[in-house]
Parts: sequence; structure tokens; C-alpha cells
Amino acid sequence: MKKQNWLLLLFILLLPAESMTAEKKTEKNDREIWCEIMYQMATPVLKNMSDGLLKQNMLVELSPTWDGRNKEVTYMECFGRLMAGLAPWLSLPDDDTAEGVQRKQLREWALNSYKQAVDPAAPDYLLWRQEGQTLVDAAYIAESFLRGYDALWMPLDSVTKQRYINEFTQLRRVDPSYSNWLLFSATVESFLRKAGAPSDTYRISSSLRKIEEWYVGDGWYSDGPNFAFDYYNSFVIHPMYIEALEIITEAGKHKKIWNMPGCDYHKAIMRAQRFGVILERLISPEGTLPVVGRSITYRTGSLQTLALLAWRKWLPEELTNGQVRAGMTAVINRMFGNNRNFNEKGFLTLGFNGSQPGISDYYTNNGSLYMASLAFLPLGLPADDPFWTDASQPWTSKKAWDGEDFPRDHSYHEE
Repeated sequence: MKKQNWLLLLFILLLPAESMTAEKKTEKNDREIWCEIMYQMATPVLKNMSDGLLKQNMLVELSPTWDGRNKEVTYMECFGRLMAGLAPWLSLPDDDTAEGVQRKQLREWALNSYKQAVDPAAPDYLLWRQEGQTLVDAAYIAESFLRGYDALWMPLDSVTKQRYINEFTQLRRVDPSYSNWLLFSATVESFLRKAGAPSDTYRISSSLRKIEEWYVGDGWYSDGPNFAFDYYNSFVIHPMYIEALEIITEAGKHKKIWNMPGCDYHKAIMRAQRFGVILERLISPEGTLPVVGRSITYRTGSLQTLALLAWRKWLPEELTNGQVRAGMTAVINRMFGNNRNFNEKGFLTLGFNGSQPGISDYYTNNGSLYMASLAFLPLGLPADDPFWTDASQPWTSKKAWDGEDFPRDHSYHEE
């Protein structure tokens, strides 16, 4: 056979392999999937708000059973909840990767947006001084500062910082409901305490004492005097209880505070670990979660406690990085992979997976839905962290339903 024919044959034989290699290179890894969705979620909010155009350009959707409160609460809900989930990622140092370029852009927009939020002369000055709802979403802004203190709070100018301190302080006008709302007061005051501003210790300690009293066992808290089977243990209770305890006890340095009996930072983490084990087991082999409880439109926000454990490197020994990442990625892909959760202007749309306004609660607007960002806390771990580099492993329910060995469950008891 002539030399040129051998070369032609070799070229033909190599084509499929090269094609498969190219295809493999274009396949996204888990972190790239998370980053892409988070960037898509955050960009319309922060790009518009950094230019003072959020109120002008956001396509607002209200629940069909909207209770009539000022609809401008939407913008604070949107910004505060987004930033609480985004803060860890924006706290990573700059680099010249594609992800790093996007992250730097988001941080620049976010810092400008923080200024807009508290400047009374700015078009996107938020609704700080009306409605009790403001307390809720101010708490998520405060939480974003706790989670990204050096990257998001420290760079702000002194005027903007003082405006936040003033706005957070005046929220003492709001008497929180006898529920998870107590943690919103505690979170705002905890941030003031961390920032060195005058804070109300009683609003922290009394809230934490009550949450401690509402612990019902096996990693679950009651949301108020009556227990409800929903995701509020993940949306609010575990994360904000731990974060407020972290401030007041200096991360457990003060194990016992005389006026907060039972409130223990390390014990709170162990309870969250048990709840994280339960959450991981709730992820079905198909990457779905049970659609139960109020505020189900918060989508992936239901995974926040598991996300917090991963980000803070608190995963219990029952859970490996590979199985948690794989399980969470399966849910995130199932929720956002079809790209039907955004309206025509790129903002989240009312629903659980798609446009389903009928399932919205009376207090829900599409700004509320940015609780979905809270599942993305592990993006605050660098790309070379074991959470991202460890091999994927099947999560518990996938093992169970595929006929593989899996660990039996057990309840969590405290002495």
C-alpha cells in the first residue's frame, strides 16, 4: 500500500478518537455547572442594580394571593437573598481563569449595588423604613456581610458603612414574629456586633435562647411553638442559629454564657450535621427532593444547611465530599439544567421548576426566590479543594435504589 494511503487510513482511524476527545473536553465539570448557573442567576440583578436600574428593569412577579404589602419589598428580597448565597464565592481571590473573570465582575457589581441599596438619593435605594418584611431581607444582607466580611464589607466607603449601621439599627422598630423571625433580629445585631457598632445583646441572646427551647430532637427545630415539616430548618434556622452563636460565643471560645443556658456553638453544629445527613438522604436517585411545605418556590435553598456544612468543612463522617457534591449537583442540574426557571428578562420566575405561580404563598414575589442561591455556598471553596476534586460518588438514596451497600441510618441523641 502506498505511503499516502496509509496516512489517509491512519487519519480516518484517528477521527473518531479525536472527535470523542473534543467532546470530552467540552463536557462541564461540577464546579463549572455551579458557576454557570450562579452567574446566570446573579447577573441580571447585580448588573442592573450596580447602575441603579434594578427597579426600572426587573420584571416583577407577585403571588396570585399577594397580601397587599408594598411590592417594593421585592427588590430587597432579591438583592439580600442573592448576596447571602453569593458572598462566599465572591470572597475568593482574583485569578485569570474564566471563572475568576466572572467572579471579579460580579464582585464589582455587588459592591456598587451595596452602595445603591442604602443611598437615599439613588434610584435603587431599598425599602428600609416600611413593612416588617424589611427585617427579613436586611438579615440576609447582614448575613452576606458576615459570610464575606473582608471582600464585601471592608471595601465599602465610610459613608456607606455608616448608612448600613443606621439602617440596621432602625430595624429595631420591627417586632419579629414568634418564629424563625427571631433569628433575623439576631443576625442583624450579630453583624453590628462584629462590625464594632452598638448592638442589642438582648435581641441576640433572647432569640437564641428561644431557638434552643424549640429544639425537638434528631437535628430538627420547631419553627415556633408548633412543629412544621418543611425546609425552614435549612432556609433559616440551622445556618442563622450557628452564625449568631458564632459571633456571641466567639466561635465557641465562650462555651457557657450564663444567660443562655443550653446554647452551645459546637452542639449546634452537630445538630446541623445530623440534619445534613437527613437532607442528603432526601435526594432521590433522580436528583429530586420531596416537594413539601411552605415556601417550596425557594427551590434549591432547601439545601442550604448541607451547603453550609460543605463550605465550612463541617461535613460529618457519614458524608464524603464526593457524594455530597454529586447529590447536590444532581439536584441543581435537575432544577436549572432545563433553563425554564427564568422569565424573559432573566429573573427567576414564580414556581418550583418552571412558571407555576399558583403554588406561591401570599408573601411570595419573584425576589423571594433568590433563596435558591443559598445552595451555592461551596463555591466559596477554591477549585482545588477536595470538595471539588474528590471523585464523584453515588449519594445514599442512589446506592440504596441501585442495590448497592449503603450505611443504615440512626437517630441523633444528646446527653
